[in-house]
Amino acid sequence: MGRVRRLALALVLPAALVLSGCVATPQGGITNSSSPSELIPVPASGGPTTSAPLETAQTANKAPVYWIGRSNDNAFLYREFRDVPDQENPVTRALRVMMSQKPLDPDFFTPWQNPKKLATSISGKNVITVDVSADAFNSNVDAAMAERAVQQLIYTATAAAASAGLIDSGQQVQVVVLVDGHTDYVAFDHVRLGAPTSRSAGMVAPVWIIDPQEGASVADGSVKISGRSTVQGGKLHWEILKVDGDNAKTAYLNGNATASADTTQSGLFTLSANLGPGRYEVRVAQVDAKSDSAKELFFDTRGFTVK
Repeated sequence: MGRVRRLALALVLPAALVLSGCVATPQGGITNSSSPSELIPVPASGGPTTSAPLETAQTANKAPVYWIGRSNDNAFLYREFRDVPDQENPVTRALRVMMSQKPLDPDFFTPWQNPKKLATSISGKNVITVDVSADAFNSNVDAAMAERAVQQLIYTATAAAASAGLIDSGQQVQVVVLVDGHTDYVAFDHVRLGAPTSRSAGMVAPVWIIDPQEGASVADGSVKISGRSTVQGGKLHWEILKVDGDNAKTAYLNGNATASADTTQSGLFTLSANLGPGRYEVRVAQVDAKSDSAKELFFDTRGFTVK
């Protein structure tokens, strides 16, 4: 781990690049990356909320990558772990997947385009610098989606650095985004970049399934399903559907679960089901605790195969 960190620090971009660019001036319809205006409202259940915690260090050659997905009438960030080559530093690898590949889950998407140039570095002050070419922003999106796309980059960069053990996850982590070596670029014509930016808790999905990932194969028997909710101690409803050869889905199992109220567990939940060979889809939804009808608020789904 120490060798990797020294390598990353050796790749720090010249200070002149970080400081280059003009002084930002206010413009109508443009927000700053460090203060997004599109924040997700507090859940209707009124329970305490939690943002997605920084990923923990791992040894597997997997890159944590965040994507955008829709739930109800809103869009949120969701994470997948992806296989990556060992040719670049961990942060660059994860961002390259985010900008050039498609998510495993067909419910997710990304507005980013594959850039001609991409470089990253980490300073000793827990600041990640990303320098990307302007062609990465060649998508026509509205202001709300632009803010989510910038946060998608922030989440992915910080997740990759934390997962590789390159930053101190006990301290605030910030990301500075340069475009062709300069600050003050307006991403997707809506978000001004260049200021140190942290994760915005309002962008992460209210409920999401961590494991199994979309398309994964697991052994038959007791299958463990895990995920997280932004409502600590919140009620959840889950359902497992069986998928036949024509992709028709039939209700198979269902039940209720509760997200952890322990602040160290960040709203995590787990459930197990005995499943035989076949294709399945699991659906987990937040339940409005204030509604007598157990109204479902937000949900996530995953398709997987049991062998």
